[in-house]
Amino acid sequence: MLSRQNKLTGLAAGAIGAVLLVAAAGYGNYRSAQSQLRDKVEAMTGGHVESGRRAFSAYGCGSCHSISGVGGASGLVGPPLTGIGGRAIIGGKLENKPDNLQRWIMDPQAITPGTAMPRLGVEPQAARDLSAFLYMQS
Repeated sequence: MLSRQNKLTGLAAGAIGAVLLVAAAGYGNYRSAQSQLRDKVEAMTGGHVESGRRAFSAYGCGSCHSISGVGGASGLVGPPLTGIGGRAIIGGKLENKPDNLQRWIMDPQAITPGTAMPRLGVEPQAARDLSAFLYMQS
């Protein structure tokens, strides 16, 4: 009886070990893909994702916009920003590309007068950083 229990315990430990190895490999692939995406987004926008994350908080963007998985980003005034990179249009009329997103972030009223999004005085580098952060949310 003890021998059978030892075999079952050994099998269970082996199965758990295999699951952990697969999970670790999957997490490694995820981290690698995120790193590649970060590099691509930062090259495309000229911004820095982590600086953009801080700017998103500092400018209070989460008061109006929501982003899945981002603390404090639960606003319901503006559109949700999760997946913004996959949208064709931003600001109601601009092709979704980094320079247009940055223009929108810096001066939305110049693009769509009367829009609910205010001009917050975002400087060009902060707009690049914010666009990098937002494109990472896709």
